[in-house]
Amino acid sequence: MDNLIKYFKRKKYCRMKELKEASFQTRDIAKLCQKEIIYKIKPGLYRLSDIKEVPGISSGIIDVCQAIPEGVICLISALDFYELTTFNPHEIYVAVPHEKKVSKIIYPPVKIFYFPERFYRPGINTIKTPYGSVKIYNREKTICDMFRYRKKLGEDLALEGLKNYLTLEEASMRKIREYSVICQVKTVISPCVKAIVA
Repeated sequence: MDNLIKYFKRKKYCRMKELKEASFQTRDIAKLCQKEIIYKIKPGLYRLSDIKEVPGISSGIIDVCQAIPEGVICLISALDFYELTTFNPHEIYVAVPHEKKVSKIIYPPVKIFYFPERFYRPGINTIKTPYGSVKIYNREKTICDMFRYRKKLGEDLALEGLKNYLTLEEASMRKIREYSVICQVKTVISPCVKAIVA
């Protein structure tokens, strides 16, 4: 059991396949879960419970990105990450390619959005952490996605994100226009931008 704990302390995240290949027993893994020394993220994926927080990135976001390698943090979670909203989502919003099958994540709570290729690929930023990469849409793509999902997630959140974005020094009207075309929301977002900057 001590060797298993040491293994987790070194690796942080472990898949069942590699644990079995390293000759660890499933009963010992189950015991560590019961003692909350490790957490089960999804079937076949575990992590050490006391990993250090990465400044600005929640452990939940890292968990999701480890559990869904193709996942991209999106919509309200990305808006929250960039501090463009006062809303604190209780789920982690993640985009995956439309045809991708995703196994159920036990923890943290996740809301999955299946993006067609033309919406999934553009605007992905990759952030390196000690526990693996986190993929997240950039600010401009996030705002345009919020307008794309405004009927489902609320137009007020999309407008709040846009208003807060336009106060930033690095705000780029060119990028907003570019992603509004990609996300097919140019006719919706253009009047909002004009009203805010007027």
